[in-house]
Amino acid sequence: MGSGKRSRERSARWRMAVGGRGTAALLAIGGLMAVAGCASSERAAPQRSADVRPSPQVVSGGGPIPKGGGVYKIGSPYQIAGRWYVPRDEPGYDQAGVASWYGSDFHGRRTANGEVFDMNALTAAHPTLPLPSLATVTNLDTGRTILVRINDRGPYAKDRLIDLSRRSARELGFEHMGTARVRVRYAGPAPLDGNDHAERRYLAGRPVNPEQHAARPAFRPSPEITASISNGWSVSSYRSGYLPR
Repeated sequence: MGSGKRSRERSARWRMAVGGRGTAALLAIGGLMAVAGCASSERAAPQRSADVRPSPQVVSGGGPIPKGGGVYKIGSPYQIAGRWYVPRDEPGYDQAGVASWYGSDFHGRRTANGEVFDMNALTAAHPTLPLPSLATVTNLDTGRTILVRINDRGPYAKDRLIDLSRRSARELGFEHMGTARVRVRYAGPAPLDGNDHAERRYLAGRPVNPEQHAARPAFRPSPEITASISNGWSVSSYRSGYLPR
């Protein structure tokens, strides 16, 4: 197929998705379900994958970012830059790897489950964990641990494990370094209304001193959060924060 024809097809897919017809168009063309995720192009943060596009801006001009408003989803397998990702429910998820962060380039844009990204909130993007969910993230160089809300997909670059919001990277002490070695552990489902009381309470109770940190108990989701997901995870309709090129 000629490059001109491929370019026209990509442009057509993009226009259909932005116009609210992304689900049918993308499922029909190639069966891919590319979703949100990113690392900021800000000075300290790594570049995002060249195979994804940012979603439209929905909040601009420094306006307040709404909390919640998304849907529960796991999603279908999808391919980015020749690599397949398989979203799934993993209650025992516990992995170590490299974290990056994203900020103002994506502030106010839709996340993969339909929420709005807030770089000042304790949130993150992950390639496969259910959305939205809670996870603890530990900086392996300092022992500092926070609880984040995973409501986006990414980062799709250099085998990185997770993409944190700017605020989360700051709390873990690597905002100015761009990346850090981390451990990510699934902590349970997150409430759909965007209530971040658990994340803020966890942060307030975490000492910066790694020696003190080691003595603290691990996070467990409250009965209220667990009860709110009585039917378990469900696969939702496609809500794109990122679209394939």
